[in-house]
Amino acid sequence: MRKNEFEFCSNVERPDPRLGELGRRDFLFRFGKGLGSMALTSLLHTDGWLQANGIQGDPLAPKVPHFPAKAKSCIFLFMSGAPGQMDTFDPKPKLAELHGKPIVRKYGSLEKRIYVASPFKFARHGKCGMEISEIFPHLATCADDIAVVRAMHTSSEAHTTATFFMNTGAAIPGSPSMGAWAAYGLGTENGNLPAFVVLPDIRGGVFGGAINWASGYLPAYYQGTLFNSVGDPIVDLQPPAGVTPERQQKNISLLNELNEPYLDAQPRNPHLLARMKNYELAFRMQTAVPDSLDMSKEPESIRELYGLNNKMTEPMGKRCLMARRLVERGVRFVQIYCQGWDSHENIAGEHKKRGLETDKPIAGLLKDLKQRGLLDETLVAWGGEFGRTADNTMDFFRTGPGRDHNKDAMVVWLAGAGIKGGTVVGETDELGIKCVENVYHTHDLHATMLHLMGLDHLRLTYYHSGRFKRLTNIAGGLIKEVLV
Repeated sequence: MRKNEFEFCSNVERPDPRLGELGRRDFLFRFGKGLGSMALTSLLHTDGWLQANGIQGDPLAPKVPHFPAKAKSCIFLFMSGAPGQMDTFDPKPKLAELHGKPIVRKYGSLEKRIYVASPFKFARHGKCGMEISEIFPHLATCADDIAVVRAMHTSSEAHTTATFFMNTGAAIPGSPSMGAWAAYGLGTENGNLPAFVVLPDIRGGVFGGAINWASGYLPAYYQGTLFNSVGDPIVDLQPPAGVTPERQQKNISLLNELNEPYLDAQPRNPHLLARMKNYELAFRMQTAVPDSLDMSKEPESIRELYGLNNKMTEPMGKRCLMARRLVERGVRFVQIYCQGWDSHENIAGEHKKRGLETDKPIAGLLKDLKQRGLLDETLVAWGGEFGRTADNTMDFFRTGPGRDHNKDAMVVWLAGAGIKGGTVVGETDELGIKCVENVYHTHDLHATMLHLMGLDHLRLTYYHSGRFKRLTNIAGGLIKEVLV
């Protein structure tokens, strides 16, 4: 300020000669701005804004969605082997008239086939009057909370490639799974747990194995983490006897210190950073995982709700309860597998068993989420890799009729955040062989699930092999009828 300005502005402090041209108030003002900037940077980093704008940080930090999300988390119930649509949620009375009558269809060679009626009765349930098979008496009480898509189809009718397609949007291995895409797009709300957790069936393998929850060409920190529902959730999670947390922390710090020069030299290589972050996450999980999955803390009413007191329902009940405990702790995507739906023969016996195993636990999951207020922010999806035929070859009648594979008609249902419960979308023909009205593809299902989590499937991309790739490839649209 000039001298005459001070004479007319007595309320302005003159510069302190000991501070040069910087006055005391000016110094405090600038210092405050600096602290504010540091605080803002810390908050932006924690909330994922810096990562979302390309500044390197925690790759699994919460990220800002493309638009306000309905669902914070997703639980995907994968019925491996493919349930018959006409035996679960798409009744076909015409098949009862044709049951046992022969047809001739060419599958590489001429073979004798007969029509197969559903061995299960259907009834209407809920205020919506949804028709549901008798193998799901408990789930039927949730009819007003679920939206069934009957006219769904996919692109493969071989188990392994169709399982890849349902999980990754591609029949060929190597693409990121849906859970990996969700973690890539949104991060996680709990840095002490994985963003994407897989809960396998105790009976063993999934068609195609771990490729179904891999990160593909996305960085490795987005891949699914397999949790066992029997025994230790993660093998070798706990350190050997005598290894203290302090010692582990020092080991990780030393490892990071040795790795950082290599990371600085190759900032575009995501693999080393992924390994470093995974070591850190594994350390934090030693405390978080056992606490998250400790079902002894659940009251008896919850154990009964999920069927934990029955040998038939206990395995699926444990996985469903684990899923609820994980999503309420901020895990972004949980996938539950149930094997045994591949009923080429004796569909009456095999589908009935699967219903007994899964019906009460899945209904318990929906009811538990709802009573806790979590269903409004959790998307639940149910389905297999494809549908089944209305007929079968006589060769599969040793223990009773069953059904073959069918990619042209299948059924899925959705519940929870942003879903219009009590809705039935689309129709198949009178035999349930092909979709005929309001037809949707697996890509549309993926687009809809991402949309409910606040992600635009057209904008959720990753540059790989010369082009920007996405879960829905070059297709996909929303199943608008199921959306609120």
